[in-house]
Amino acid sequence: MTYIITGKGLTIEDVVNVARHNEKVEFHPDAIDRMQKCRDMLEEKIAAKETMYGITTGIGEFSEVVLTGDEVLLFQKYLIYNHAAGIGKAAPIEHIRAAMLGRLNVLANGYSGNRVIIAETYVEMLNKGVTPEVCEKGSVGASGDLAPMSQIALLLMGEGRAFYKGELLEGKEAMDRAGIEVPGLQARDGLAAINGSNLLTAMSAIFLYDALRFMKQAEIACAMSIEALMGNMKPYTPKLHELRGFPGAVRCAKSLSKLFKGGDLYEGKLKVKVQDAYSMRSAPQVLGAAHDTFAWARSQVEIELNGVGDNPVFLTEEKLVLTGANFQGTPVCLPMDLAGAAMTMVCVMSERRMNRLNHPALSVGLPPFLTKGAGLMSGLMLSQYTADMQIVEMRILSMPASIQSIPAAADQEDFVSMGMNTALKNFQILDNAYGVLGIELMAAAQALDFREFAFGKGVTKAKEVIRRHVEFLDVDRPLFDDHNAMKALVKSCEILEEVEKEVGSLD
Repeated sequence: MTYIITGKGLTIEDVVNVARHNEKVEFHPDAIDRMQKCRDMLEEKIAAKETMYGITTGIGEFSEVVLTGDEVLLFQKYLIYNHAAGIGKAAPIEHIRAAMLGRLNVLANGYSGNRVIIAETYVEMLNKGVTPEVCEKGSVGASGDLAPMSQIALLLMGEGRAFYKGELLEGKEAMDRAGIEVPGLQARDGLAAINGSNLLTAMSAIFLYDALRFMKQAEIACAMSIEALMGNMKPYTPKLHELRGFPGAVRCAKSLSKLFKGGDLYEGKLKVKVQDAYSMRSAPQVLGAAHDTFAWARSQVEIELNGVGDNPVFLTEEKLVLTGANFQGTPVCLPMDLAGAAMTMVCVMSERRMNRLNHPALSVGLPPFLTKGAGLMSGLMLSQYTADMQIVEMRILSMPASIQSIPAAADQEDFVSMGMNTALKNFQILDNAYGVLGIELMAAAQALDFREFAFGKGVTKAKEVIRRHVEFLDVDRPLFDDHNAMKALVKSCEILEEVEKEVGSLD
């Protein structure tokens, strides 16, 4: 398969396919035509000595400084040099590949004024596996992700460093080994390559892809715990949620019903409480709210992936140059802050169900801390500690970055999005979330092994998968290997894939 870059229709799944699974890319001929027409118009304006921001002028506080003819070319090189000012370890390769794809989709719209060869060089780099080394930190998310995007753009001059076939090489050597010609930078090329919130948007796309798969597993864990706690099935009736109208809650109720179907509780064969605790019966409302939050975040991210995130922009038909702030990361940063908080909320509820499984006064007859030898043995008592520690870290990380603006560039850039902080902390939240959910799944499987009734088909399959990786806790043992195995299992999505084979899609 090859992804055809058109400037429109790029989804988070497309981003993952290219960034993570190395799907090849190429431009649609119409995209190349649009870029060339825009470049032709720009060169006419340069020849006419028109004043244009970032082309014949400096940028930021220096936007009023008009450049001479020779300076116009030199400016693009120095622009990349002085903006390649990040810090810290190298970002994951899939994040940088995703950012390059996002930038190519912006350029494909034909409003950026770049030479076509600049965009085609990035296509070659993606297809041949040349990935620039980019520091994780340094972007404030307006004017775009300038520091990391500039480290990518260094390769356009044969500079910087890049990963190629498992090695970190000097930029020129990586390009030479891959057989990619270095195009150099001419007027506008440098700014066209960097002036958008492409890395934070790309990271958000990858996070959302993984978060949506996590959410399905959160529903599986929820269903397992509810069955282990002999929950009343009425709160998960889809009709109840259709009456209120929130689409996420309806979706969640339908997913839980699929997972419960075929079990004794679902069939009404067992005596249950009239009402259960909120961590059980409110699950569709709470998980559903998270679903709705992720849906909004996805819509904003995909708008940005397919929009013209640049400054200035060049309108070919009108022969017009417009300057503004289409690099501003807030439209992505704000919903992604909420997405991180939503994931934390889901894990807070997960831990509360795990607490009920452990707690002898709340577990409907399960042994204390899910052990047969309570007193001598402590069972899963300490697993809750581990979940709690991770949740506190998630809560700290859920403070919004979008309200943390610090002015820069002599107050010319006096409000910035801080969206890179959001993107980075969301992956930390997700890493903890895998651990918290893994612990609930392990506890639920342990609890189900004490029950002697038939479980739903989805729940039964999930427990079966867990037992391939973590044995029943018959007597106490060190649990860190079990915790890490469960965390890895959730991240792998093996439970999800096997359960969906059994009950159908949980979408």
